[in-house]
This record gives sequence, structure tokens and C-alpha cells, in this order.
Amino acid sequence: MKRFLIILAILLLFAPPSFSATQNYVVGEGDVLNLTVYEHDDLTMSVRVSGEGTISVPLIGDVHVQGLTLGQISRKITALLADGYIVNPQVNIFIHEFKSKKATILGRINRPGLYELRQHTTLLELISQAGGLTKGAGSKAIIKRKRSSGPDEEQVITIDLKKLIEAGDTSQNIQVIGGDSIYITTTAVYFVTGEVKKPDEFSLDGETTVIQAIARAGGFSEKAARSRVKIIRKTDAGKQVLKRVAMDRQILPNDVIVVPESFF
Repeated sequence: MKRFLIILAILLLFAPPSFSATQNYVVGEGDVLNLTVYEHDDLTMSVRVSGEGTISVPLIGDVHVQGLTLGQISRKITALLADGYIVNPQVNIFIHEFKSKKATILGRINRPGLYELRQHTTLLELISQAGGLTKGAGSKAIIKRKRSSGPDEEQVITIDLKKLIEAGDTSQNIQVIGGDSIYITTTAVYFVTGEVKKPDEFSLDGETTVIQAIARAGGFSEKAARSRVKIIRKTDAGKQVLKRVAMDRQILPNDVIVVPESFF
């Protein structure tokens, strides 16, 4: 998680300026816009995009804005006001509340759910907004995206989280768009409990021995019975207990390594 936060901070530091990104934001139903007209305070307002995709502007009435960028809306209102109402109007439109575009993120994430997207929200930004990855998060994010060719057609995008977070590969940090459904995969895990310094759940990254697993858990405590380590393993037949296991034994997904207390 610490590595994730460092990479995220670096990527956000070198993000492009937000103004141009905001001006290219495509407005939808529910968004709240701030409208200002230079030297016309009576036209300064906040207005919500209606279910019909319109906003109401004094002098010119309802203006259809859904599907337009902020820049396009500004030019449209400028032209309407200039048509017999205001000489050389200077119109500015800014987004006040992002409400129209949402994406779902599920799986190994701390706060799974539905999130509103701001401007050009990237995958890392959404992961951060959702509280970051949980322990046991896999190396892939699966994004299901609706194709413009039809509501029932989906595009599936696979993102390599290891390249993105550990290697800082920004090509993996794609923009999330409205309607995206993102699933953070699960990696294989194992558990270390008993007389170790940091008992916990750990991701199983490749071949791992018992002693390596215990080392990741901080090593043996002073009370550990090192010669009586056992593994509780799930099998098709049920639970299997392997006693006095060798330290160089390979562990399997979902193994529970138990380090008992020494009585001496």
C-alpha cells in the first residue's frame, strides 16, 4: 500500500493541467454548472442539467447542453446572448458538481461501490478514491465497458496492476469513463498465525517455502516452538493437518501456517 501511494502521488504530480481537461468534460444529466457573464452579475448562477438535458438561462430560456463539452456550451450561450441581447458577451462555464458520470469498482478494494467521476478520472485516481487495494489483491484489473455500437455489446480491458503500481507504467493508467465496471482480481493467499511477530494474511507470489512465509510474518517470536510448526490445508476431502513440517516445504494457496508456543 505504501508503494501504491508513492506511485499515485508521482503520477498526480505530473498530471496535465486541470483547466483544459475540465473544458473537455462532456456534460450530462444531473451535473451542476456555474455560469458567469462578464459585467452581468444578474446572469451569474449555478444551474443543474435537467432530465431533458437542458439548463435555463435568463433572456434566452432553455438551452440544450447534454452531450456537449463545457467549451461548446460556452460558445453556444455566447452566440445566443449575442443575438440581440448583449453586445460581445464574455461567457464562462465551469463544472460545480459532477453527477452524470459514474463507474463501479468491486473486488479487492477497501470501499467497493459506485463512484462519481470527475473530469478525466484515471484508474489510479478511482482506486485511491475507493480506499486503495486490499491485501490479497491480484495483479489485474478487469474493466467492462459498453461499446457505442450497441448497449448490449461490451469491451473487456485488462490492466496489469503490477506494471502500473510497482513499475509506474502510465500506459496502464487509463481514463475511466461513465458506465465502466471495474473488478480488482484476487491473488492466491496464505495465512501465518501463532507465535510470529506479525501474524496476518499474505499474498502468495510464486513459490514460497514455510520459512519464507514465516519471515514475511516478522519471524518467530521468543516463545515459538520452531520444531512443531504445522500447516492446516484445505483439500477436496476436507481439512488436512500437516505436523512438524520442514522449513523448506512449499506452501499452497490458502494454507494456514501455525507456529505453536513452546512450553519451555
